[in-house]
Amino acid sequence: MTEKKDRLIRQRLGKWYRSHRRDLPWRKTRDPYLIWVSEVMLQQTQVKTVIPYYLRFITRFPDVDSLAQASRQEILKFWEGLGYYARARNLHQSAKTVVEKHKGVIPATPESFGKLKGVGDYISAAVMSIAFNRPLAVVDGNVKRVLSRVYTVDEPVNRPASHKTFKHIAGRILDPKDPGGANQAMMELGALVCRPKSPHCADCPIRTLCTAWKTKRVDRFPRREKRARTPEYHIAVGIIRKGDRILITRRKEEGLLGGLWEFPGGKVRPDERAEGACIREIKEETALTVRVDHYLTRIRHAYTHFKIVMDVFVCDYRAGRVRLKGPSAHRWIKLSTIDKYPLPGANRKFMPALEKYLLSG
Repeated sequence: MTEKKDRLIRQRLGKWYRSHRRDLPWRKTRDPYLIWVSEVMLQQTQVKTVIPYYLRFITRFPDVDSLAQASRQEILKFWEGLGYYARARNLHQSAKTVVEKHKGVIPATPESFGKLKGVGDYISAAVMSIAFNRPLAVVDGNVKRVLSRVYTVDEPVNRPASHKTFKHIAGRILDPKDPGGANQAMMELGALVCRPKSPHCADCPIRTLCTAWKTKRVDRFPRREKRARTPEYHIAVGIIRKGDRILITRRKEEGLLGGLWEFPGGKVRPDERAEGACIREIKEETALTVRVDHYLTRIRHAYTHFKIVMDVFVCDYRAGRVRLKGPSAHRWIKLSTIDKYPLPGANRKFMPALEKYLLSG
């Protein structure tokens, strides 16, 4: 019975996908580089957000050689706003590896391709199946949701140990003649029909094969383990003015937001006011003495595992020379040149307020 169900799902999904798939730019090519870029961008990011970034990126970096030869800062600038910047850094490093060790040819085997930095199970299966027709099943959040409902899988989708279960089921359904199409069909179904909330079961090509639908338990799947409450941190940041210039610092290459430029600052201690924390953090990071001149704004920003509330101050330089502790570089720049530098999303959020204040003063 299971084999028959798997076969019917494979057939119906393939037929549905051929007539309902979205017209997306990366589906118009079998070029492994272009598919690779798209899949890296699509990790943890919605399709509608990715499309304009993808088109700009491949216009500037149309092949692996152009990406490998570009500077890290330029790549981060093109990635700016897309988030999860480690993806961009890893893609750049891997492009260099492909050029240096594979003569500019992207490896066509999962063993070699999987050794590239940032290429995990998902990226490897997606690129190998779509570009090279390798029979590897892709398992992402959409796929897990579909499978959990169709087969009423009780294992939590957000438990790492459950991945093997979903991988096994996805492998059973995979069409060996068109693994790339089968993978995209499953992901497309999850994105368009079998949505997290209010799924369009009436439009689902495999609803009569879906155990959750037949037993009226769709709303109970997928199962998820409860996570601890997302922590929130209070941050104070200062825009330091020195004549007609302001100070920006660059984060170290590795780690969260690695290589991006930002305004100095840090966490507010429990016994501190934000203004005092701003002055202290600037002193600790840059060795500069500053005076807070103006409270600019408060912004909120969410990362994967935590949130921040950021109070932003405009400060006047008072004394000292920049001696960095933490950041890897600094620049005194005119506000008019800020667009040359890749900034974190949190900093971008207060740029309109900063421009309005500085230009009006």
